[in-house]
Amino acid sequence: MARNKGNRSGGTPATVALDRAGVAYTPRSYVHDPAVASYGMEAAQALGVEPARVLKTLLVRVDGALAVGVVPVDRQLDLKAVAAALGGKRAELADPKDAERSTGYVVGGISPIGQRTSLRTVVDDSAQAYGTVLVSGGRRGFDIELAPGDLAAATGATYAAIARR
Repeated sequence: MARNKGNRSGGTPATVALDRAGVAYTPRSYVHDPAVASYGMEAAQALGVEPARVLKTLLVRVDGALAVGVVPVDRQLDLKAVAAALGGKRAELADPKDAERSTGYVVGGISPIGQRTSLRTVVDDSAQAYGTVLVSGGRRGFDIELAPGDLAAATGATYAAIARR
């Protein structure tokens, strides 16, 4: 995987952040179908990638404060586990409008990278089993493929078992 020279991806905040940090990644675009309800599963199918390698970004409120949970698209975020991983007692999914306002991205295109406001982030530990994973690149129909360690470094994330089937 080479650093994205020339920023073929269209310069989303996520790609700009990765380029500035010198992180190697591969932009992966596909045609988004607005009728599809599961953005992550759509990406996995369109890109021909195992769903466990495609990660979705979910904003949560842990004891009232916004945070980010990143889990495989074929699993659900375990709210108790993400609260515990962040040292909190209670977590709930954030309101979509709050998520968009905080991150600067639209739902279905929220990237864990390059968010407007830096939030505490937890990536499900299953991501470490793969050489590369895919996350939203900052818009629907655009993902970024990168090493899990680079994802954690770019977001300041920790790893924990936060996903359930």
